[in-house]
Amino acid sequence: MEAVGVAPAPLAAPVKKKLLDLEKPFPAAAAANGAKASPTGKWAMKKKLVGGDAGYVLEDVPHLTDYLPELPTFPNPLQDNPAYSVVKQYFVNPDDTVTQKIVVHKTSARGTHFRRAGPRQRVYFQSDEVNAAIVTCGGLCPGLNTVVRELVCGLYDMYGVTSVVGIEGGYKGFYSKNTIPLTPKSVNDIHKRGGTVLGTSRGGHDTAKIVDCLQDRGINQVYIIGGDGTQKGASVIYEEVRRRGLKCSVAGVPKTIDNDIAVIDKSFGFDTAVEEAQRAINAAHVEAESAENGIGVVKLMGRNSGFIAMYATLASRDVDCCLIPESPFYLEGKGGLLEFIERRLKDNGHMVIVVAEGAGQDLIAKSMNFVDTQDASGNKLLLDVGLWLSQKIKDHFKKKPNFPITLKYIDPTYMIRAVKSNASDNVYCTLLAHSALHGTMAGYTGFTVAPVNGRHAYIPFYRITEKQNKVVITDRMWARVLCSTNQPCFLSHEDVENMKHDDDEHHLHNTQLLEGESSPMKNSAKCNGSAAGV
Repeated sequence: MEAVGVAPAPLAAPVKKKLLDLEKPFPAAAAANGAKASPTGKWAMKKKLVGGDAGYVLEDVPHLTDYLPELPTFPNPLQDNPAYSVVKQYFVNPDDTVTQKIVVHKTSARGTHFRRAGPRQRVYFQSDEVNAAIVTCGGLCPGLNTVVRELVCGLYDMYGVTSVVGIEGGYKGFYSKNTIPLTPKSVNDIHKRGGTVLGTSRGGHDTAKIVDCLQDRGINQVYIIGGDGTQKGASVIYEEVRRRGLKCSVAGVPKTIDNDIAVIDKSFGFDTAVEEAQRAINAAHVEAESAENGIGVVKLMGRNSGFIAMYATLASRDVDCCLIPESPFYLEGKGGLLEFIERRLKDNGHMVIVVAEGAGQDLIAKSMNFVDTQDASGNKLLLDVGLWLSQKIKDHFKKKPNFPITLKYIDPTYMIRAVKSNASDNVYCTLLAHSALHGTMAGYTGFTVAPVNGRHAYIPFYRITEKQNKVVITDRMWARVLCSTNQPCFLSHEDVENMKHDDDEHHLHNTQLLEGESSPMKNSAKCNGSAAGV
């Protein structure tokens, strides 16, 4: 295979003749680091492509040898681990890749692939030279402690690494707090607790101070657990580490309870969140059917993506209406939400409404003349759609004295975030942790790890931070929700046609990229396979 050096302009240059073709650094002080200066003066890494036959494109991740070409390698200690003695194939084939698009036609190009995760035959770190650090950032999510535990135990038990520390309090902990020694004994039971034993915070990202800390403390492996904002920060840390020419691998483990990280199948904690959401929905259903014209309103997590609300609705089958950020709705008038509520109460005598926290924000802001504000991570602060919607429903039926209602509002948001992960997420977190540490030991860096179509892969940071994964409301999965609830879609025919047109253009654009009509690196992430209808 040959490597493709990709410029910002559409790909027209001939294929280059070497595996890695990173642009020359700027300025000279960054010699041999493969970085380039952006117009803002920040460092931006060039993307690595490997081209093959029939439209095959590997979006590869950086490796320490990209800028430290003389690094020695060592036999992987896993080959002497008795636990792996029964395994038929110890190591992943170096040419193994994972395809991003799994549903194809016989004439389809092979398309975008990512490097398969797993242990390699040769490693770039000796066990006694590794000083690893683990940090958790952003909001809480079930499974954080499991990932921390499995990183520590995996490093100790599989690779014989005995120097692992935890960074307290998120990114700012690198330069404002001491580290916590982590051993298999100290993390033995932490997966049975919610939250994170390392603590977390939003913001606090000072790249220079963080990398100074890595240098001062001799840390040469960094495992960063967090959402898309955290992974953007990890990407910047990697770029600075590379600019300084440090032998230090930076790996990300993507975390978001909302399941809104692009490319990957799903994020850890999501299964637990959907399972826990059932408790709130069941309680709302019991309350609603026990009262005259009872209404249960449940607010679930989902700032910009309604996956938890959608899957919890499908799992429950007791929900009469599901409202998510991707599907606009309106209250008043013919076909509006209030008319639907009134009709459903007349038909059934009760109803349950599930609403994602990011739904209807434009309606609320307009009614309250609210000015957008952001938290320390740059996330838009949301107004409480559950309280607002409940009050709007009450106000509507106050005008109908012959139509009394009983409304109960349930907000389990922070209760769901704080629980321990369930069995499914525990297994998933274990695989994520092991895939991450296999990658760093093999010298890969500047990557995040997650399953793509059921196989764990190493994914460049930019692929999971360039866009958010969202529910596609012109897809079959959302149609299943509408069938389950028998709710209207609250969209006009023109709205639906416009969305289908946008999807068709997106599909055409991706097809052209894979056929070489444009740079494949501009190919945006496909819709999440786990969310799409199958």
